Amino acid sequence: MQNIYDNVLIVGGGLIGSSIARACREFGAAKRVTIADTNADVRTALNGLNICDKVTDTANPSDADLVILAVPPGNISDIAAYVLPHMKKGATLTDVGSVKADVVEKITAILPKDINFIGGHPIAGTEQSGPEAGFAALFTDRWCILTTSDEDALAAQKLKQFWQAIGSRVTFMDAKHHDLVLATTSHLPHLIAYALVGTATDMETVTRGEVIKYSAGGFRDFTRIAASDPVMWRDVFLQNKDAVLDVLGRYIEDLTALKKAVRWGDGETLLKEFTKTRDIRTRIIDAGQDSAKPNFGRDISGDEEE
Repeated sequence: MQNIYDNVLIVGGGLIGSSIARACREFGAAKRVTIADTNADVRTALNGLNICDKVTDTANPSDADLVILAVPPGNISDIAAYVLPHMKKGATLTDVGSVKADVVEKITAILPKDINFIGGHPIAGTEQSGPEAGFAALFTDRWCILTTSDEDALAAQKLKQFWQAIGSRVTFMDAKHHDLVLATTSHLPHLIAYALVGTATDMETVTRGEVIKYSAGGFRDFTRIAASDPVMWRDVFLQNKDAVLDVLGRYIEDLTALKKAVRWGDGETLLKEFTKTRDIRTRIIDAGQDSAKPNFGRDISGDEEE
């Protein structure tokens, strides 16, 4: 495949940043890729993995056609303020954060006229972190949302081509609408997972470790989500506070209704709600967003399900 960009600078060599570098090399999306990371251990790992052309401790964007900020959401605006004055005319700055409105507002306020900024969010990842956790196929058939007021602009179309070149399906979305959608599909589920696993942690001491010993599939899936990078998720909830609180309020109302149905033995209400939500799972599979294999394709030999 033809290179979309000659020089790409990725700031941050964790799961997402290292996966972008791997994908660029495997799919030929960029001629040259540099990763900048201030963490010495991360740089050592990146050099050992040999997934990019250069590893550095300082983000020097002077010759980069595309700069990708693959850092925790709370750091994106500050790093943007650092790199923007040194970017060459006509270059594009983007990010991979899962909160967009706050980042777009802050970066737009300091954006030079001759630099393009397009917020980005590849909806892909795992509970693992660090450069060793990355892989080239992370973005294959996953959605990448781009936020810009002019999706027909040359810079926006070129960035779209880049994400498509490394396997993503791309759509454009208003930043605030993005945050509401992701509060529903990603942020709230993580908040629930952290809360549930926290409750189970307390219960484990009461049950003498039986919560861990007899963990069924449902709880194990929650622990996988709750194992995600705590720094990143702290930043997500602080930056997307309003949308999360809105969706959380609705969730609490629905949970309270289910609580009443359980308390009063209202089987009709329970069946109605469980049937409705089962349909969502079918639609997610039909949309190609998950596998229809039993138990998410996990090897369940010897497992006892709930």
